[in-house]
Amino acid sequence: MTDLPPLRRLLKSRPERCDGAVILDYDARMVRRKRLMTAEGRGFLVDLAEVTNLDAWWGFELEDGTCLEIVPADEALVEVTGDLPRLAWHIGNRHTPCQIEAGRLLIRHDHVIEAMLAQLGARLRRITGPFTPEGGAYGHGRTMGHDHGHSHHHHHAH
Repeated sequence: MTDLPPLRRLLKSRPERCDGAVILDYDARMVRRKRLMTAEGRGFLVDLAEVTNLDAWWGFELEDGTCLEIVPADEALVEVTGDLPRLAWHIGNRHTPCQIEAGRLLIRHDHVIEAMLAQLGARLRRITGPFTPEGGAYGHGRTMGHDHGHSHHHHHAH
């Protein structure tokens, strides 16, 4: 099977016609230059001016007019319930990406964060599903995880 043509532009909304899908997990939805594969197994090149969070986009339009939808892949997640405002504060304080829904929080499996949440009284349940966490502080971008081996200028306990 031959490759598809390269990316023409990112799409903010669904076009009249959808020719296929690209299924990507949370990490893979952060792209600058990469060869991606459609669900049908056809490759194409994405070459963007800067690193882009694809969660803010509906899909891709390729140079030949092919339109492909971006679909979040199922991932191993942890459903967090309990005192959600308090638990969300502690998750955010660790710069951990978090999907906020009515009645629950979703994070990716992380035994250190899970142990902390359990100690705070959270109820935890392992699930599988798409992970679409909240964006950055100003409504765009991503919350980046913390590398506990570096120093930074703001102060908080880990």
